[in-house]
Amino acid sequence: MNHDVAESILEAGKSYGADYVEIFEEETRSSALSLKGSVIENATAGTEFGIGVRLLYGAEVLYAFTSDESKDSLLNMVKTLAFGRGGRNKIPYHFAPVVNSFGLNTPGFKDPRILGQGYKLDFLHLADDSARRVSPKICQVVVSLSDSCTHVNIISSDGINAIDFRTHTRLGINVTAGDGLEKIMAREAPGALAGYEVLESFNAGDLAASAAERSLRMLGAGYIAGGIMPVVMGPGFGGVIFHEAVGHPLETEAIRHQASPFCGMLGKTVAQPCLTAIDDGTIPGLWGSIAIDDEGMPSKRTVLIENGILKSYMSDMVGAMETGTPRTGSARRESYKYAPVSRMRNSFIAPGKDSFDSMIASVDHGLYAAKMAGGSVNPATGEFNFAVEEGYIIDKGKISKPVRGATLIGKGDAVLRGISMVGSDISLAAGVCGAASGSVPVTVGQPTIKVDSILVGGR
Repeated sequence: MNHDVAESILEAGKSYGADYVEIFEEETRSSALSLKGSVIENATAGTEFGIGVRLLYGAEVLYAFTSDESKDSLLNMVKTLAFGRGGRNKIPYHFAPVVNSFGLNTPGFKDPRILGQGYKLDFLHLADDSARRVSPKICQVVVSLSDSCTHVNIISSDGINAIDFRTHTRLGINVTAGDGLEKIMAREAPGALAGYEVLESFNAGDLAASAAERSLRMLGAGYIAGGIMPVVMGPGFGGVIFHEAVGHPLETEAIRHQASPFCGMLGKTVAQPCLTAIDDGTIPGLWGSIAIDDEGMPSKRTVLIENGILKSYMSDMVGAMETGTPRTGSARRESYKYAPVSRMRNSFIAPGKDSFDSMIASVDHGLYAAKMAGGSVNPATGEFNFAVEEGYIIDKGKISKPVRGATLIGKGDAVLRGISMVGSDISLAAGVCGAASGSVPVTVGQPTIKVDSILVGGR
């Protein structure tokens, strides 16, 4: 942003009595290409530009945005935003134009904007062919590749002037198996904070074949009898339950509104000693990583729970102010159309020492949830309901018949206390999280874990 324009916006916001003024300027170029039925179904591309201005009066947030970058338009937006607010004597505001550049330095970066949509076709056809070769029962394959390249400039009245460049690339594979009577779908969707150089590491053919085989296994599966029982949850996307039922209530956006079961619990025992949980935005190339948050603060590694003790919340500026906790570089927003709030980045249960075999052997009758699907949660209470994409009955310490249609129903803080065994086989999975500041890329993950008791819904 032009220095004089930025200085004028900051000066105007201060003249209307704001304690803090922030400018968030963004330009995003995105594209997507998808195959369905082995032919191109959809191809989209676009560029979006806009500027958001935030005024803070104590912890009260006022926010507006526009795609008109003219100085007069921006100053009028600040005036409208601060309508009725007490002013101060207009004092020239001198902003030091020192830019802190961040961004991703990826070896061999392949820029999606240069390589274009055609570069994706071979990867899409590879996944499509690989899935269809698994079985004649594979009746539908949908494969997509999407990417976005975003420049942001964050300027604030407390001296921040930071720029960042963010590239995200994601592969989506949906494979459906059918037998003429029923159909079952399985999904793989890896993503990375990277350009097209990451596509080969996604192993599109192997992922598609894996999804096809899983859909076939579940097509022939029966149903589990519901009830309260122990559950062994597989690694990777199983971490979505921790993300939704525990992670969101640990964001200061929930804590400051007294809408979390973890209010006032810092320093207290919330889980068994085997459990440590982390939210880390600094892991290179990971889908949910950020060099800086959307308030311009460098990203951090935040230990949330250590050996069962609650150590930290995830906080943005307003959340830290209202809860009296340190900022953790967790302020995030979908785009310039949203004011930032505290959000997760890469949240996961850390590896433990228990073996997979010992977890299964410890269960007389229960469920092995090998792979989780989506679900819903009430952040205020932590109550959740999640579908199991791939499940198996555990009978007398051994994995038995495959089952489908299972759901896990419970409350986040209760399930957290019920995790009694944690494996070492951690894996991570990409996802998209929606909350007050829009939808943002996040990573979830965990090793295999055992939950002693949880309500399992059946058919």
